[in-house]
Amino acid sequence: MAEEAPAESGPVVRDAHGNPLADGDTVIVIKDLKVKGSSAVVKVDTKVKNIRLVEGDHDIDCKIPGIGAMGLKSQFVKKA
Repeated sequence: MAEEAPAESGPVVRDAHGNPLADGDTVIVIKDLKVKGSSAVVKVDTKVKNIRLVEGDHDIDCKIPGIGAMGLKSQFVKKA
């Protein structure tokens, strides 16, 4: 008997509500987030499209409109 390989190679990344996230998903920020090294703030309800999941402390790479590329923690977003 051949065993089936898991669909994802790494651990499953989940949003603040426990929904699994995947590359290309759209998420919404659920808390005001200060941008490190800048006076800019990512506001609540900011929609972030086409996320990319990565390994590490910040598990989401994305481009935020008006701010640019940055990393987010999955605990501060919800799936749109």
